Amino acid sequence: MFVTGGVVSSLGKGIAAASIGALLESRGLKVTFLKLDPYLNVDPGTMSPFQHGEVYVTADGAETDLDLGHYERFGRMPMRRANNFTAGQVYEAVLRKERRGEYLGRTVQVIPHVTDEIKRCIVEGAGDADVALVEVGGTVGDIESLPFLEAIRQMGLERPHHDVLYMHLTLVPYLRASGEIKTKPTQHSVKELQGIGIRPDVLLCRTEQPLPEDERRKIALFTNVPREAVISAEDLDNIYKIPRHYHDQGLDDFVARRLDLPVGTSRLDAWDRYIHDFEHPTATVDIALVGKYVDLADSYKSLNEALDHAAAHTRTKVNVHYVDAESLQSDGTGCLAGMDAILVPGGFGERGIEGKIAAVRFAREQGLPYLGICLGLQVAVIEFARNVAGLTGAHSTEFDAATPQPVVALITEWLDDSGRREQRAAGTDMGGTMRLGGQTCLLGEDTLARRIYGKERIVERHRHRYEVNPRLLPALRTAGLAVSGRSEQDGLVEMIELPDHPWFIGCQFHPEFTSNPRDGHPLFSSFVEAARIHRAARAAQPVQA
Repeated sequence: MFVTGGVVSSLGKGIAAASIGALLESRGLKVTFLKLDPYLNVDPGTMSPFQHGEVYVTADGAETDLDLGHYERFGRMPMRRANNFTAGQVYEAVLRKERRGEYLGRTVQVIPHVTDEIKRCIVEGAGDADVALVEVGGTVGDIESLPFLEAIRQMGLERPHHDVLYMHLTLVPYLRASGEIKTKPTQHSVKELQGIGIRPDVLLCRTEQPLPEDERRKIALFTNVPREAVISAEDLDNIYKIPRHYHDQGLDDFVARRLDLPVGTSRLDAWDRYIHDFEHPTATVDIALVGKYVDLADSYKSLNEALDHAAAHTRTKVNVHYVDAESLQSDGTGCLAGMDAILVPGGFGERGIEGKIAAVRFAREQGLPYLGICLGLQVAVIEFARNVAGLTGAHSTEFDAATPQPVVALITEWLDDSGRREQRAAGTDMGGTMRLGGQTCLLGEDTLARRIYGKERIVERHRHRYEVNPRLLPALRTAGLAVSGRSEQDGLVEMIELPDHPWFIGCQFHPEFTSNPRDGHPLFSSFVEAARIHRAARAAQPVQA
């Protein structure tokens, strides 16, 4: 199933594909997803969050598009490196083959060489799944997307009719001035798609409100798409309602008939239960998310979703307050008063670091539940070293290469016997020094982390370069810092906590990448529960005159 988009970008192709996959999976089918990105970057790992949003990391260590997070949250099949490829990867592979002489001296062209490589990647990524949903990035008409669209057009010709389905997501705008829904942009978008040889089988019509029956029939007539395959994809207040919404319109039944799939019954009980629990909270908490990309929701996509999952699983309304770390440096931590918990997420670069450290100190001194993820663990270690352990010059060498107490550093910096701070050689590929993907962590006995996870061995995903320096750990542990989790492979610090604090945890990994709505995640659920306890305790305190 190929999912394309038209008219404008950011219509939600990834969530649409994930929702359809969830429906087919609920029928007992094995479903996988692929994302084809038309940009020339080899992967999004070096792209700014301001440009691209979150970089999602798979278990096998691939830095991928954030849509793969949607795929894993809606589906059960884990994503891997082969599930996301870019135009940069395709052209790189083609040029390597040309240099090796694999084209036997032929002129290398977009057709057939680039399109053949795209088709090869699609088949490889689909693997042994019953259904592969393939999302083509960008919009129809973009020059960058043309090789991908040509490749999927060819696949429709090369395979049996019941093996390929084209689904097009398009905008049906509502003009408030005239009070009218306009179908013309959709008509033109489908015409553009047909002009390159692809006739859509299904239209998903993104609207602000339900698509009226008259407009649905009109769209079907002018686009040559069956009426039952014109689906209203109006705005909903929760993305996890979308599978049920599509099912109620018969989309999964149409797809099953069109692809000659086994006719089963969609079981959406888990999705209905999640929505019920999310919409019927028994308490409310306010959580401060102290970050450096707070104006961009996509930058913390998986993190926000994980908090929503925890909200449902604890029956809690979670109000997330985005706090710019730089503002804490200039204006102080007064805005954190009244919060029930503080969360410091991952990130790169020096901007806002002192603000994050100030947020950690506020949480530690005020007894607020604190969760630090990746960089959030590192700033917690820095704050503790400075203000508790007496290492007043403590810092990370990422931000201060000359710090006298490098409590966070590159592994090469403490393994170098001469004490010289090895810096990454000029010209080294960005991303090549990262610790990426799923790795096993061993949790210590009698720790909060062990109680939360309920087991000794866990596997979580990483995306970072810098580590807690083991040479300075003894001083931190003497001052009261507990290392509650270590890497099984090399003993690196994976989790820290403060035993004398109500709830204070830092983790070097990214637990948000393994949270999903049906199961939640124990670390986020425990964090939200701790925030509830803190709020209840504060409410029980007598009001002072």
